[in-house]
Amino acid sequence: MAERKMTRSEAGRKGGKTTLKKYGIEFYRQIGQKGGRKGGQTTKARYGPKFYQEIGRKGGLK
Repeated sequence: MAERKMTRSEAGRKGGKTTLKKYGIEFYRQIGQKGGRKGGQTTKARYGPKFYQEIGRKGGLK
């Protein structure tokens, strides 16, 4: 009997469980806290508030 391919969902779940075993729940807590803050703070420091005003105005324009 031929083995079927693993779906993306199954592969992600398997990888997540393996990571949990290897690093523990504290690892997920730490990366969860880092979330989107680091990138946003970096962009804010680099470009300032005017940058956000400009991209906000461009929002729905294409």
